[in-house]
Amino acid sequence: MLREGGHSNRSEFEKQQMAAKHEGNETEGASGCVPSQLPVLCPGPLVPGVSLSGPTSDSAALSAPLSADLSCMAGAAPESDSIAVTVALASSPVAPTAGSAVSVAFPGLVTREGCFHFTCEFLKHVLYQRQQLPLPYEQLACLSGRQLLGTPRQDEDVIRKVYPRGPDNNKKCQQVLGDLEKVFQHLEIMFSLTLVPRVLILLGGTAVSPKELYEINLQGLSVGGTKESLQTAACVRKLFHSLFLADVFSDLGTVPTLGVIVMVQGHRNCGIDWFRPKLNYKLPARGRKLTVNLSCRDHDGATLSSNAEVNSASNDYIWFQAPVTVKGFRYFS
Repeated sequence: MLREGGHSNRSEFEKQQMAAKHEGNETEGASGCVPSQLPVLCPGPLVPGVSLSGPTSDSAALSAPLSADLSCMAGAAPESDSIAVTVALASSPVAPTAGSAVSVAFPGLVTREGCFHFTCEFLKHVLYQRQQLPLPYEQLACLSGRQLLGTPRQDEDVIRKVYPRGPDNNKKCQQVLGDLEKVFQHLEIMFSLTLVPRVLILLGGTAVSPKELYEINLQGLSVGGTKESLQTAACVRKLFHSLFLADVFSDLGTVPTLGVIVMVQGHRNCGIDWFRPKLNYKLPARGRKLTVNLSCRDHDGATLSSNAEVNSASNDYIWFQAPVTVKGFRYFS
């Protein structure tokens, strides 16, 4: 029926349905196939590393599985209309290592005095790298008025201009240098009395639970006389060259001034009086740890015989603790 004025009484909704049906028939007649439904993308939580493209629909099943190449569609569709969803699964985080190690192999024998110098130089290096000393040990000694042999006078003048003296700074500097000198003197006595397989440098906390632990392992060294052994200076350069290549201190953050404890392993009957024996001491299991393993090899690369006495009588070697705790300091702090 027609209303007055010649307009149809059909609603606008019915007109749209008839138009859509008419267009669908024309498409079927032209292509000979049933038009495909719009692809429906499977909904789900946003996952990092997942790239989604195409329209979404709330009617998709929530339990639709994800795969490496996933096409989520409500019906059969031409290949060109498919939607590919690429899922890049993030790799599981790698747990940080409990500690790191640096190995240094000397091409020959070393002296017992050389072992003492390796330990002292490594201790100085750790203190400066971990901000417990404002300057390297030798420069700090020059600044405090303790002129070392072989240090040019002009270097001392430059240091004094950069770090002017003050009553508090001078007192702290004298204290830390005095404590370190005591440690060095008695370490030299210790190395002369007994074989020293290992030395620990503990930063912060206590001897049982330090914040950082630095170990120099001397068990792989073979001790010889002065004539047949390598020069100590060349071995020290090789040690620091290996530490420089390993770059073990670059990823560490700034730490406050801490107390530094030195532990030395030696024979229980060595006769040392200054160090205090710790019969039941065990290496701490917590805290950051760096181990420097020193060894000796011949020209063919074969490992020289290590200290057989230490390996066969390990129960006779105990830990000794220095009675002095070196306290780090900084200028203007």
